[in-house]
Amino acid sequence: MPIINRIADFASEMTAWRQDFHAHPELGFQERRTSDIVAAKLESWGIEVHRGLATTGLVGVLRNGSGGRSIGLRADMDCLPMEEQNGFAHRSTVPGRMHACGHDGHTATLLGAAKYLAETKNFDGTVHFIFQPAEEGGGGGRVMVEEGLFDRFPCDAVYGIHNDPTTPLGEAKVVPGTILAASDRVFITIRGVGGHAARPHVAIDPVLVGAHVLVALQALVARRTDPLDSAVLSITQFHAGSANNVIPDEAKLSGTVRTLLPETRDLMEAQIARVAESTAAAHEAVAEVVYDRLYPPTVNHEAETARAALAAAKVLGESRVIRDAPPIMGGEDFSFMLLKRPGAFVMMGQKGAGKGGVPVHHPRYDFNDEMLPVGASYFAALVEQELTRG
Repeated sequence: MPIINRIADFASEMTAWRQDFHAHPELGFQERRTSDIVAAKLESWGIEVHRGLATTGLVGVLRNGSGGRSIGLRADMDCLPMEEQNGFAHRSTVPGRMHACGHDGHTATLLGAAKYLAETKNFDGTVHFIFQPAEEGGGGGRVMVEEGLFDRFPCDAVYGIHNDPTTPLGEAKVVPGTILAASDRVFITIRGVGGHAARPHVAIDPVLVGAHVLVALQALVARRTDPLDSAVLSITQFHAGSANNVIPDEAKLSGTVRTLLPETRDLMEAQIARVAESTAAAHEAVAEVVYDRLYPPTVNHEAETARAALAAAKVLGESRVIRDAPPIMGGEDFSFMLLKRPGAFVMMGQKGAGKGGVPVHHPRYDFNDEMLPVGASYFAALVEQELTRG
């Protein structure tokens, strides 16, 4: 795996950055400490820094030569609202906050590429280092685009990476077309009639109705979705009541919906409302449904994906670049950037011997620091390839 020698020289420095970010996680639009550190490092390397996009987002601009071409490289910075169960020295110091998706590693990886490119300047054109807040449900990528990201910082193409604990370290999935699903949220409120739990016949129990709604919704994927298509409907929260002997007035359900095709997304939105409302009505209750379209599918552009694969092969070797793989039903707000500019999102393997195999969004997850110089070398190779001098 020919990692760039200069990047290998400061790999331990990248590890220190990453573990510091991990120990001090920040939620979406609150990444002030992380943003301050990123800005200070970029400025110390002579990179022009622009702050304030999407509250805590920032863009570093590095120009060299007279070329008019430009490229955007993106990393996300936010954490998840969950408790960490790891015991190592760099575990989260903030209760209820954890870098369980590897955004600490993505940030350190892009910083490593920025440090190298600022030192070597082996390119002709402009590199925009995009550090984005609030990927975990906050839509920070969408907000940056809406606030004029690509108007202020024009990019001929934009690229991002995400660590992949299911793929071995030193391999990467660089796949054209739809690679990640649309990610939506659904909120269902069941309104019944409360009363004494010993007299259920004079109440309309929203807990019972909610249970029927939950079970009925599972048929939407099993019986209303084309078997050759993919969809996920997971009800992940069910809240009702405050006492053992009281039937409450209402119950609240919420969850996530993942789809790959626009028509399937439309179907799920319409059918969830129909099933919830009709099931509740059958029990003389009322259901109110709010369907929140969060992120569109992440769709890689064919030409830019081919160029990303070429750069990845220079670092990993051609045999370790996976160019065909099924979509993942996770969501990503890098999708908003790919709607505005051509580009590619690469899944970078981080699973090693005893490291990096715990899935993302797990309380024992940790980014594999051995991936840092690999990802930074990929970003650097991509810039040097796309903004070739001379």
